[in-house]
Amino acid sequence: MPDGAPGPDPRPHYRSVSGELESVRAAVRAGLPVLLKGPTGCGKSRLVEAVAWELGRPLITVACNDETSASDLLGRWLLRGGDTLWQDGPASRAVRQGAVLYLDEVAEARDDILVVLHSLADHRRELWLDRTDERIVAAPGFQLMASYNPGYRRGAKDLKPSTRQRFVAVGLGYPPPAVEIEILSTETGCERQIAKKLVTLACKIRGLESLALPETVSTRLLVHTARLITQGMDPRLACDVGIVQPLSDEKDITLPLRDVAALAF
Repeated sequence: MPDGAPGPDPRPHYRSVSGELESVRAAVRAGLPVLLKGPTGCGKSRLVEAVAWELGRPLITVACNDETSASDLLGRWLLRGGDTLWQDGPASRAVRQGAVLYLDEVAEARDDILVVLHSLADHRRELWLDRTDERIVAAPGFQLMASYNPGYRRGAKDLKPSTRQRFVAVGLGYPPPAVEIEILSTETGCERQIAKKLVTLACKIRGLESLALPETVSTRLLVHTARLITQGMDPRLACDVGIVQPLSDEKDITLPLRDVAALAF
C-alpha cells in the first residue's frame, strides 16, 4: 500500500433493509436491551458488530447452548499456585467494562441462565454474583443484545414471556434481491453479474417448498460462495460446496439443488 494511502475501512459492513439498524440505535440510546429475530445467516451477528463499532465499545459474544452453565457466563473460582482466585466470565466482564454483551441463539440457553440475566435486562442493569456475594452495576456504555431464530425452534424450547418482555424485539429477514446483490458485491468484491446469478439462484431455492429444507439459502452462504468464485473456483463447484452441501446430505435434495445451480451458471 503506498505511503499515505488510506487503509481498509474497519467498519463492519451492514446494509439496513427495513429500518432495523435505526431501531437498534434508538433502543441503545434509550438504554434498552435488544432481541434480534431472524433466520440463519440473515445478518443478525453482523448487525451487532456494526452497532458495537459505532458505539466504540468492546464486543463480547456468548454462543449459547444447552450445556452452558451459570459459571460459564458469570465466572468461577480457580486454583493457581496454591491460591484461589476468582475469574470473571464473559457476562461479568462485559458488565464491568461497559461492553456490548451479545447472546447468540439465546433460546438455546438453559432457563436458569436466563433467569440470572433478568436483572441485566430490566431497569436494574446489574448482575448478582452469588459465589462472590457481589453486586455489579453495569458500567456506562454497557449494552445487552441477543438473537434467536424463531423459525428453527418449530415448537421446541422457546423463550419464556418473562424473558422476551425484557427486550425490545427487532425482526430481520433476507434482503430483497437488489440489496442482496449489493451486499455480495460490497462484501466479497465479486463481479456484479456473479452476484446477480447467486441471488437469482438463492431466490429459486427459497421458493422450492417441495424440498422441505429445514433451513434455506442464507445470505451468509451466498457470501461464502462468492468468495470461492473470486478465488478462482469454478462457479458450479463453488455453488456445490458453498450452498448445496451445507444445506443437506440427502441425495433426493442435493441432486435437484445441483440442477438449479447448473441452470444459474
